[in-house]
Amino acid sequence: MQSPTEFVERHRPSGSRRSGKRDVIVGVFLEQDGHISPDQLVDAVRARDSQISRATIYRTLQWMTEAGIARKVDFGEGRFRFEHAYRHPRHFHLICRRCKQSFEFLSSDIESFIDEVAQARAFQVEESVLQIYGTCEACRAGRPAEAASPRIDSVFARDALRMAIATERSGLTFYTRAAKIARDRRGRTLFERMAAEEREHLSKLEARYRELIAADPSLEAQPTFLFFKGAVNGLFAAGADELTKKGAGDRHALRIGIRCERASHRFFKRYGDRFEESEGKRIFLEFADEEREHCELLVREYRSLRERERRGGTVKRRPRTA
Repeated sequence: MQSPTEFVERHRPSGSRRSGKRDVIVGVFLEQDGHISPDQLVDAVRARDSQISRATIYRTLQWMTEAGIARKVDFGEGRFRFEHAYRHPRHFHLICRRCKQSFEFLSSDIESFIDEVAQARAFQVEESVLQIYGTCEACRAGRPAEAASPRIDSVFARDALRMAIATERSGLTFYTRAAKIARDRRGRTLFERMAAEEREHLSKLEARYRELIAADPSLEAQPTFLFFKGAVNGLFAAGADELTKKGAGDRHALRIGIRCERASHRFFKRYGDRFEESEGKRIFLEFADEEREHCELLVREYRSLRERERRGGTVKRRPRTA
């Protein structure tokens, strides 16, 4: 796992020299949760070292923003707040105008739309900000503001696991169905093997999820942070449904599997690469690697099946059932 020091060094602009006071300020900043105002950072830093001036803290905060260590956010209070990027994925905010609380979320659909617009106009995106203003549930109901939620990286890891589990379950359904319809003995054996692997991976992911919740039971009740198409049903759900259609044969099943594995790999890799070092990032990239390996295996089998069919009469088939 990347340490805070490694994170800062990776983001340090070329030619920028280290400073003892700056390192103290950066260290204190990375220890903070949520969104902090410059004055709050001054108080936190001076509690650590009373000799560091306000001007030095402000300059360092500006340096951290330019270096990508800090992100500036505006919640409509007439002043900026800052959040750190260490183990904190890029995200968007819902902001309550009454209690001034912010609620974070991440959506691949929004990110994809931003990319689509930028590409259509040959625009290079350096930063994207989405802030939605309104009234939170607690304020509408007249309840006091809710207590601070767990660190967002923990919620991110929870949702990443939930999505991986949903995808693995849909993959298990897909390969189980594919094995049942396969007429080619070799293809059927492959699908059965893939189903067994999905079942094993699913068991490991569910155990990992239970460990995460056991370490912090309050995570279970936290609002969803990751909003992705296919997150609930899994990325293989449509493929599994397609297999039930009349006429789906071995080659068709392999093509669907390749399509689903490739799309899953691209999805988890693309968004995993975007996140800063975190448990959620590792889950996404680990899953992306597994999906890539599965895709390569299916491609090899598809080519082999085509070759056996080309040679003619070498594909062993099981008899059709009445």
